[in-house]
Amino acid sequence: MSKYLILILAICLSACEHQSKTTNKSETKGLAIGSSTHKPIDTDIKNDATEEPLTDDYEEFYVVIVDTNINYWYLHQKMKTLQKQFKLVIDTMGRFYNSTKDLIALPDDDEDEMFAGEYFPRRYPSCALSLEYLNYYYNPSNDKTIALVAGVFEQSASADSLLKLIVKNEPKAFKIKSEIYLGCMH
Repeated sequence: MSKYLILILAICLSACEHQSKTTNKSETKGLAIGSSTHKPIDTDIKNDATEEPLTDDYEEFYVVIVDTNINYWYLHQKMKTLQKQFKLVIDTMGRFYNSTKDLIALPDDDEDEMFAGEYFPRRYPSCALSLEYLNYYYNPSNDKTIALVAGVFEQSASADSLLKLIVKNEPKAFKIKSEIYLGCMH
């Protein structure tokens, strides 16, 4: 087995460890690589974004983002390349790019009638590649900006470990701390 596969497996396994935590509701979302703060790669930031008050249905996670773009197919190809390079799993959650709707969406005939034909976000910790709308994780971003997500982690150190590996091949990769809604979406 390659050293990358072993290291990624160790990162993913450590991400599965449950650690109780208290969400600091006054903390704002920020982008971080190591200890420095960075602007997101998103070039079309909304100026009118406001923070909504957090409830107990939100939890703080760390999201590793490889790249962002409004072109689904560009990021899709990059995702397939990363899968081969790092032996990471791709988890589409049954979603695909619906060119008619210009949307990453579940199939129109999905068993979840409420979200059939619509976008449903990745919300729980896992070490897998997926294409997501950045504004779900980082509110002031454009509605159509897509993020190539490499993992969602409970612990910052786990996200940092994956980021350190990926940034060698993808220098634009970054980590965000995000308050993700885990409550009922129906």
